[in-house]
Amino acid sequence: MVFEKTVLNKALSSAFDIPIEVTYWNGKTEKYGDGTTQAHITFNKKFSFSDLSATPTLVLAEAYMNEEIEIDGSIQELIASAYRKSGSFLTDQSGFSKAIMKRLLGNHDQKESREDIHSHYDIGNDFYKKWLDPTMTYSCAYFEHEEMPLEDAQIAKVHHILDKLNSKPGGRLLDIGCGWGTLIFKAAQEYGLECVGVTLSDEQYYYVRKKAEDLGLQDKVKVFLIDYRDLKEGEFDYITSVGMFEHVGKENLEMYFQKVYDYLKPNGRALIHGITGQHRGAGVDPFIEKYIFPGGYIPNVAENIDHIMTAKLQLDDLEPLRRHYQKTLEIWNENYIKVFDEVETEMGRPFARMWTLYLQACAASFEAGNIDVIQYLVTKGSSGQSLPLSREYMFKKH
Repeated sequence: MVFEKTVLNKALSSAFDIPIEVTYWNGKTEKYGDGTTQAHITFNKKFSFSDLSATPTLVLAEAYMNEEIEIDGSIQELIASAYRKSGSFLTDQSGFSKAIMKRLLGNHDQKESREDIHSHYDIGNDFYKKWLDPTMTYSCAYFEHEEMPLEDAQIAKVHHILDKLNSKPGGRLLDIGCGWGTLIFKAAQEYGLECVGVTLSDEQYYYVRKKAEDLGLQDKVKVFLIDYRDLKEGEFDYITSVGMFEHVGKENLEMYFQKVYDYLKPNGRALIHGITGQHRGAGVDPFIEKYIFPGGYIPNVAENIDHIMTAKLQLDDLEPLRRHYQKTLEIWNENYIKVFDEVETEMGRPFARMWTLYLQACAASFEAGNIDVIQYLVTKGSSGQSLPLSREYMFKKH
C-alpha cells in the first residue's frame, strides 16, 4: 500500500497545472501546486498505479461512477488542467498497447455500426429531452454572440450550414445521420429543398417520421432507417452530415467521404461538420468507447483532408468551432445537473454520474484544445466556381 501511494503521489504531483488537494484511502491529505486549492480529489479505495497508467481515463471514470472517487470542485476545470499539463499520466496515451488500440478501433462493419448507434441514441428520446433544447439537436451549436440562448444557437447552426451551401429552392438535400431532424425540417420549410435523412437510430427515425407528418412535410421530407452506405435514392445537389463521421470508424473514413462524392450530383456541394483533432493522437478514449460512443473514432485534420483529396472532392472552406462546442457542452451540463435526480431515479446513480462526468470531460477537451469541431465545405467538380468570391454570403441574417 505504501508503494502504490508513493508512486501515485509522484504521478499526481505532475498531473495538473492548477493547485489541488488529494485525500488518499488512508485518510492522509496532500497538496500539489502553489496557491489556493481549486479542486479536491478523495480516493475512497486503494488504486493500483499499474491499472491507472494503462487506461487512466477508464479506471478513473469507473471509479467516479461507482463513488470510489469524489471530486469537490469543477470536473471540467480539473480535466482541462490535466490536458494542459504536458506529460500528465492522465492524458498521455503513449502507453496504450497495440492490443488495446486494436480492440478499441475494432472492425466496425454495418452490424456493429447499427449496434453502436443503438447503444447511444436509443437510450430513449425522453432522456435527451430532459437536457437538450427544444430542437432536440445533439451537436455543436453556433453562438452568434455570447448571450445567445442555446435553442437560438442551434437554429443559427442549421442556418450557418445551409447558408454555406448557397442552396437554391427545388434542390435535393441528403442529411447523413439526420438526428432528430431539425436540419432537414428547416431546409424544407425555409430553403425550399427536397430532403432525405438517414439514421440507424430507431428512436430518431420514428421521431422524425412523426414530426414530418405533424408539420405536413411528408412530401418534402423523407427519412430512412438504413445504413448510409445502402441508400438508393439517386444523386443530390447538396449533402449535409453533422456529427456523423465520428461514428464510422477509422477504417471506414475513406469510404465515408467516397460515399459523399458518389451521392453528389456533378458540381454538387456538401457541408461536413464533425469533431476533429488538431494534433496527432489515438483518436479514441477507452471510457468513451466503453460507455458513451462504442466504435467512435475522432480523426485529425490531416486524416480528413487526405480522405477528401482521395475522394476527389474539392475543399472550398474549413471553419473551426471549438469554443462553440465548449459553450454548448457547458449549457448541456447546466441543464443536466437540474435533472440529475430524475435521471438517477430512472437509470441508477452510476449512469447519472457517468453522464455528468462525460459532459464535463468533453467540455474540458474543447476548452484545452485537445479536440475541435470543424466544418468542411466540399464540392464535387468545379461547383466552387459558382460560390461567391468572399465568405460574406455565409453570414446571412435570419
